[in-house]
Amino acid sequence: MIDKSSPIPLYHQIEEVIKQGIEHGEYQPGDVLPAERVYAEQYQVSRMTVRQAITNLVNERYLYRIKGKGTFIAEPKLEQNLKGLTSFTEDMSARGMKASSKISKFDIIPANRSLAEQLNVDMHTPIYEIKRVRLAEEIPMALERTYIPANLIKGLSEERVLSSIYKYAEEQMGLKIKSATQTLEATIANKEEIKLLEVDQGGAPVLLMKRTSKLENGQTFEIVKSSYRADRYKFMIDLER
Repeated sequence: MIDKSSPIPLYHQIEEVIKQGIEHGEYQPGDVLPAERVYAEQYQVSRMTVRQAITNLVNERYLYRIKGKGTFIAEPKLEQNLKGLTSFTEDMSARGMKASSKISKFDIIPANRSLAEQLNVDMHTPIYEIKRVRLAEEIPMALERTYIPANLIKGLSEERVLSSIYKYAEEQMGLKIKSATQTLEATIANKEEIKLLEVDQGGAPVLLMKRTSKLENGQTFEIVKSSYRADRYKFMIDLER
């Protein structure tokens, strides 16, 4: 309900009404939001007030507009806590979501200078190069490029990659993945990301995460470069003082 005697601005109250409708399931992702005049008549406020509320929700990614068609309910963003070291499969499983992958490349290549330095191996060492589109409930979420020394995890196959590299490495190969260093930055989707992540052409934002994981003995296990859809994913970190 809207309280016109409240010091809280009317547009903000309408924002909260729409947010609650989304959070309580009254609106589903992809649904068309009722027209501005519907809210204006229902709450006896100006359409300008309603427009301000809707614009704010578009900016916050609760809604999105399609020119000539209307305003729609956006897909909720998946939230990943950066505090722990988990795989994509483990993250999705913790949310009760089905994780899956599509492999766009699976090959063994000789390490160039850059890969050799990052993985702490000799030049020309055989390296797995794996490109996967990571999906949650069949929706593309990230393009993941993984590089692992082939002598560390022998017998890796496309079938095992489609399941979980971490699970195979730890349960079948007896490796202990202990720690990782990762960076996160915002960038614009390139042609490969636009195609595989099914995002709009011309400036779609992605979150680029680069991670270097190490085994219990200090040996570098992998380098992963992941491009996450910024419209579907967000990261969270807990800070303490």
